[in-house]
Amino acid sequence: MKKFLAIALAALMLFSLAACGGNTNETTEVVKIIDINLTEEEYAFGVDKNQPELLEDVNKFIDKIMADGTFDAICNKYFGDGEPTPVKSAVEDPTKDQLVVATNAAFAPFEYMEGDSYYGIDMEIAALLAEELGKELVINNMKFDSVCLSVGEHKCDIAMAGLTVTESRKEVVSFSKSYYGAYQKLIVKADDTTFDNCTDAASVDAILNATEGAATVGFQNGTTGNFYVVGDADWGFDGLNVQPKGYDNGALAVQDLINGNIDYVIIDADPAVRIVENFNAIG
Repeated sequence: MKKFLAIALAALMLFSLAACGGNTNETTEVVKIIDINLTEEEYAFGVDKNQPELLEDVNKFIDKIMADGTFDAICNKYFGDGEPTPVKSAVEDPTKDQLVVATNAAFAPFEYMEGDSYYGIDMEIAALLAEELGKELVINNMKFDSVCLSVGEHKCDIAMAGLTVTESRKEVVSFSKSYYGAYQKLIVKADDTTFDNCTDAASVDAILNATEGAATVGFQNGTTGNFYVVGDADWGFDGLNVQPKGYDNGALAVQDLINGNIDYVIIDADPAVRIVENFNAIG
C-alpha cells in the first residue's frame, strides 16, 4: 500500500510540474525579429582625413586579419562559442603616442561595455590595431551622432562604431575598406502577426505605409534605421509614412516597444538579435 501511494504521489508531482511548465530555464518570448532584410549595407572604419598614412595602415591591417583568420576568430567570440576579450582604454594624453578611437558603446555585438571594460568586434579590432601600430589605445565613448563628427574635427583618429559607408559621411571622414556586411531588421511584439505573410522589404514597407502615420517606429538616432524610417536622399531611402521616434540606443527603443509606447523598431540585424535575446531571456 505504501509503495502504491509513493508511486501515485510521484506521478502526481510529475503531472503538476508538466502542467506548470516545470522547466524553469524556458524563456517567455516578448519580442521577435521579422526575418526580412530591409537594407543591405557595408560597415567600415572612418579615419581622420588629415591622416592618410593611418588610412593606409588600417586598410593593410584589415587585409591581414581577414587573410590570417583573426577576424573570423573575433566574430566567433560573439556569434559562436568563443570567449569575448575585454578591452581597456588608457587615459588620453597628448604627450603620448596614442590611437584615439571614437565609438558608441551601446551597439552590441560591435561595441558595448561591462563595468569599465569595452567588448565587441570593433573594440577587439581596435585593440589589435593599436598593438600593430605600436600605439596606446584610447577609447572615447560618445553618442552615435558625434562619432564621425569627432573624427572630422580631429578630436579622434578613427571612428569604429558599426559605421555604414555613405556619401555624407565621406565628406567628414575617409572610409577604410569594408569589413562587414549589415542589414536592417524590423522588431515587433512576439504575438504580432501583421508581417507573417511578408516576403521582402517592399511588402513590409507597404504594411507600414498603409498605417498612414498611425504607427510609431523607433530607431537608434543617427543610424541607418533612422534614415530608413524618416527618408534620406543620400541613402536612397524614401522614408515611411509612420511616426518616427529616435532613441540613444536600440535597447531603449525595444523597451518602449515592450511597454506599449511604440509599435515597431527598426535597427541593425546583429544588435537586434542580441537585444531581442536579452529581453526574451528576462521575459
